[in-house]
Amino acid sequence: MAETVFTPALEAMPHIKSPNGETLTKPFLDVCRLVLPVIEEPSVFGPTLGILAHVRGENNNLLTEPFLDVCRSMLPVVDKFGSSMALVKSDVGGNIGRLDAKYATDTTSYYLLYDIVRKEVADKTAKNSNSCTNGLLWLTRAMDFLVELFRNLLVHPDWTMSQASNEAYAGTLKKWHGWMASAAFTVAMKLVPDRKKFYELLGGGNLNTDIETFVTTFAPILQENHNFLKSVGMDDLKAS
Repeated sequence: MAETVFTPALEAMPHIKSPNGETLTKPFLDVCRLVLPVIEEPSVFGPTLGILAHVRGENNNLLTEPFLDVCRSMLPVVDKFGSSMALVKSDVGGNIGRLDAKYATDTTSYYLLYDIVRKEVADKTAKNSNSCTNGLLWLTRAMDFLVELFRNLLVHPDWTMSQASNEAYAGTLKKWHGWMASAAFTVAMKLVPDRKKFYELLGGGNLNTDIETFVTTFAPILQENHNFLKSVGMDDLKAS
């Protein structure tokens, strides 16, 4: 029979009684201790992983609302960084709001994420700083940063939070930022919480498994965004 989260507790239960039928202290406490993983609070990634399963529609196309919901569900994760990620949270929230507002104007026409971009490209408004195309680009880049940060935490258990954050920034957002934004990020990365404390804030469950699932599932979707934006000449815009 395949093991479940209950298996350790079930295996320990036959040893809970003495030969006289009395309950033994240590075996009883061990069973109670083994039940803790069953009732442990899931990690903060739970909602994100649930939505990711529904981000594609027919023909494997990315759907606008579920994609935005995935990004929105990452805001509580960003909150766990404290004030150090205030810039990221503001940027992510603003771009979600911009795309959400456009989607709400015509949920049928904009049911597919890339149809928003196609319309702006056709109208020659995609390169405007307040366009939804620009919003999707920077939202994708912000998510790139978060994915890379958590990948660093998985792959480099010896790295500090500051090191994982700085390396993630250098590999994603930095080349697109001007000197002012880059300087602000450099200061912000010095304010990230201690790694152990940060992990505690992310919640229980099998946290590393949740992080790995998030990274391996979301990264290809973000790359797909980049590929599409590149196909319409919109993936190389820098901050104004």
